[in-house]
Amino acid sequence: QVQLVESGGGLAQAGGSLRLSCAASGGRRGSKQGVGWWRQAPGKEREFVAGIKWSRGSTYYADSVYGRFTISRDNAENTAYLQMNNLKPEDTAIYYCAVSGAINYDSMYGYTGAYDYWGQGTQVTVSS
Repeated sequence: QVQLVESGGGLAQAGGSLRLSCAASGGRRGSKQGVGWWRQAPGKEREFVAGIKWSRGSTYYADSVYGRFTISRDNAENTAYLQMNNLKPEDTAIYYCAVSGAINYDSMYGYTGAYDYWGQGTQVTVSS
């Protein structure tokens, strides 16, 4: 069982920045092949934001955040990060981190079913 604790959400103005953290603990060896950030706005479906292959550090982004958000991970701290710059009001949502044990994470990162564990979510609100 992998436990995920997210932090770093809050209120930002348009054009501002926030950094989300996702600390992972527990789980068996190999249970963390990839980590993704997802978000869900009121009345909308959960959508993929960014993902990272834990071992190689390969990164993947949704078109809507490409060039503004950066996903990274710290192996020693077992923590993933999402640096969000140039925030827009449409980025307002609850942000979730999730862990995937999929060996083929590089081709599965955009599917919710590829993720085995989810964090509790953290609210990000961007004012115009």
